[in-house]
Amino acid sequence: MMTAIECREPDYVPMCFMIFSALRSKCKDQYEFIDKQLEMGLDAVVDLVSPSDTQSEHSDLHGLPVRFDRLVSIKEWREDKNNEQFPLLYKEYITPLGTLRTVVNKTNDWQHGDHVPLFDDYLIPRSKKFLISNKNDLDPLRHLLIPPSKQDIHKFRETALKAKGFADNRKLLVTGGWGVGMDLACWICGIENLMLSTIYDPEFVGDLADIIAHWNQERMQVVLDVGVDLYIRRGWYESADFWPPDLFRQFILPSLKKEADMAHQAGAKFGYILTTGTMPLLDALLDSGIDVLIGVDPVQGRGTDLAEIKRKLNGKICLWGGVNGFVTVEMGTKEEIALAVQTAIGTLSQGGGFILSPVDNIRDTSEATWKNVEFMIDSWKNSSYDQIQ
Repeated sequence: MMTAIECREPDYVPMCFMIFSALRSKCKDQYEFIDKQLEMGLDAVVDLVSPSDTQSEHSDLHGLPVRFDRLVSIKEWREDKNNEQFPLLYKEYITPLGTLRTVVNKTNDWQHGDHVPLFDDYLIPRSKKFLISNKNDLDPLRHLLIPPSKQDIHKFRETALKAKGFADNRKLLVTGGWGVGMDLACWICGIENLMLSTIYDPEFVGDLADIIAHWNQERMQVVLDVGVDLYIRRGWYESADFWPPDLFRQFILPSLKKEADMAHQAGAKFGYILTTGTMPLLDALLDSGIDVLIGVDPVQGRGTDLAEIKRKLNGKICLWGGVNGFVTVEMGTKEEIALAVQTAIGTLSQGGGFILSPVDNIRDTSEATWKNVEFMIDSWKNSSYDQIQ
């Protein structure tokens, strides 16, 4: 894995699932999950996670717990109104510098009962009122984005020590994160609102980006201090599907460069998850200093050109992905899976710097999908061997 990440040519093309929920759901803990992957012949990694009693506030942000200032009080309630299609869920964060309120439609597929988490993908399409609207909301927001507590850091170090020992015993790569940037802004502002603000109030967006970056980097330093091989930042909402290259450079690239530098100074590599809208950002990614682009998707990744992305980044940024998870692996035929694996390895592995993975997740636990996963693994083993020869 590290040979590939360093854009050198390994003995074989590694295959490591960037996310594998279908298998994880069948395992009692991450250690069983890792061993099950190894039994399947996969190149697993050990991700440093922290026990958290606040997971309900950040189900879509892995890693250290999210805490609020002790002076913050929270109110949540539900209202059922005849003129509304769905019940409305209200949440208020009452801080010394003002009150922040959000209102969310409790749709039939809402996963959190009558609770509204602070960070969650489900918020974006279901919010009637987003938490943050303008610069007047930024001072109260600072009370929700505070550094990890000493107790949380202590717990994280304890679990990290166990996980790193497990990784050493099996000679596995250790990963940490997830870092976050403007994905967080999208959760609390809404994508459309945020993009309009880049036009009508760019100072607000810049200040918000700085607050998020400072908070994220404080959390990142805790992870780096315990020692990881690869630090990972999520950027699903940082793509050119939303951010044109000039706005990406203005609002996202500065923190990305700073965090890549932080990782390198700590002796770690830096990975960036970006699964679609990547092609217009390749020059910016080359300037960012990232080591691994995670989530190269030739099917659902808008505009992704495997040959061009390899040509542009070859020898400079490792590529992780190559096959679509949902359309190709979960729903595809064996012929489609075999072709996708052969194409990915044939296009992206030349000269090294490639890790094969379904992008970005295998969720379905059905027997049919499991057979497709097994077939993909067999196709990888055959194609990887052929590529070596």
